[in-house]
Amino acid sequence: MGEPLRVGVVGCGVISEAYLTTAAGAPDLEIVAVADLDRARADATAARHGVRAVDLPDLLALDGLEWVLDLTTPAAHEEVALAAVAHGRSVYNEKPLCATVEQAHRVLDAAAAAGVAVGGAPDTVLGTGVQTARAAVESGAIGRPVAATATMASGGHEAWHPHPDFYYAPGGGPLLDMGPYYLTALVHLLGPVTAVQGVATRPRAHRTIGQGPRSGERVPVDVATHVTALVEHASGAVTTLLMSFDAPASLARPLEIHGEEGSLLVPDPNRFEGDVRVHARGDEWRTLPPSAGYVGAGRGAGLVDAARSADRRTTRASAGVALHVLDTMETVLRAADAGARLEVASTCDVPPLVPLTALATRPEA
Repeated sequence: MGEPLRVGVVGCGVISEAYLTTAAGAPDLEIVAVADLDRARADATAARHGVRAVDLPDLLALDGLEWVLDLTTPAAHEEVALAAVAHGRSVYNEKPLCATVEQAHRVLDAAAAAGVAVGGAPDTVLGTGVQTARAAVESGAIGRPVAATATMASGGHEAWHPHPDFYYAPGGGPLLDMGPYYLTALVHLLGPVTAVQGVATRPRAHRTIGQGPRSGERVPVDVATHVTALVEHASGAVTTLLMSFDAPASLARPLEIHGEEGSLLVPDPNRFEGDVRVHARGDEWRTLPPSAGYVGAGRGAGLVDAARSADRRTTRASAGVALHVLDTMETVLRAADAGARLEVASTCDVPPLVPLTALATRPEA
């Protein structure tokens, strides 16, 4: 194993703990510093994880820094990414890649001009759950895929998140927040999206924070909070997608793939692992053993993937997929506004399957 990938983290919010925990157990990664607009929060995060806390300009200027992991809110992704690229750093953005496709194109164009790479979450798709399901589809276990359902039903993140404002601001909502997990998995399983139809609603103008120091405070809702879409894939398969912050619970499976010769149950794409179950025509449901994906993966697996690539810049959590997913989501919302079927302008290459591989946890982790 070569030298670890040197990474600086921008944004020390809730999700940063998951990334920093993965990095602590992965010898492929070295977190060299963290930064946040709230210096006290950066200091506290640095103390918990034994790293340095610095201001953003100092982080970007660190010697040997290779990648910037941008964990800021979607509205800040473009600004942070462009600053990183201007310093010659590759950048990995939390999902969505940017708040808009237009912003994402500016980031990718700047990165191409600077000769650096861009990656984007979610990397949950690289775990054994989705990758084992993909291996099953590619092996012909269910025949030619013809349809899928994708369901995310939640009452809203204000029930658990102490600062849920950005979930209900432009760049948020259930589609842009949770849709990347489902659509990225569907792209890996069924290929790129060619056209969509959609319906989007916003039943409530405000949400009430349920816990934390702001408990009881109302947050304005400026985006659709219930979205239903029909998604056409280049493979010919059609997905029925439901993303909602207005449905408190559901017994629907997160992802089901139906083929001419069988059906497949795919685990929650917001998780790295989970049972993959197959029902071949005339048979019974059976659970497949893990056959592909990173074993024991956590947030940051996409950066581990980059660290293990020949150029330390290529990751299966690719900007091409992230941009296509963002474009698909924007097109769904436009289609909902127009009441029409719209073609998705972009496409992407589907990254290669991840062989069944340990994430290589450090012995002391």
